[in-house]
Amino acid sequence: MATIFSKIVSGEIPCHKIAENDKFLAFLDIFPLVKGHTLVIPKKEVDYIFDMEDDLLSEINVFAKDVATQIKKAIPCERIGIAVIGLEVPHAHMHLVPINHVGDINFEKEKMKLSQEELSEIAEAIRNA
Repeated sequence: MATIFSKIVSGEIPCHKIAENDKFLAFLDIFPLVKGHTLVIPKKEVDYIFDMEDDLLSEINVFAKDVATQIKKAIPCERIGIAVIGLEVPHAHMHLVPINHVGDINFEKEKMKLSQEELSEIAEAIRNA
């Protein structure tokens, strides 16, 4: 059964795309912790990040590094935090979160509710960074 992320990869579900290549996709989280919160996924459906083949696991980190650089240029922040939780969607993914304090990456706090227009503007700013 295809995950929601596989449906995003196939184009069945739209996303606010940040970056893409033949193996990975980065797009905005629609319920972000902060503006610029981005998800990085392998296009290949793999449930658990540590079940990824070693070369793919290495490559996703390099891809995420490039995306994090773009986010940091577009979103004022001290750092880009990274989290891999893997409980909410059975498809390996990384959260890239602009942070100024450790509490900015607390997944138990209430998520932001941004309009599609706001998400589009944020995605465009990151892509253009």
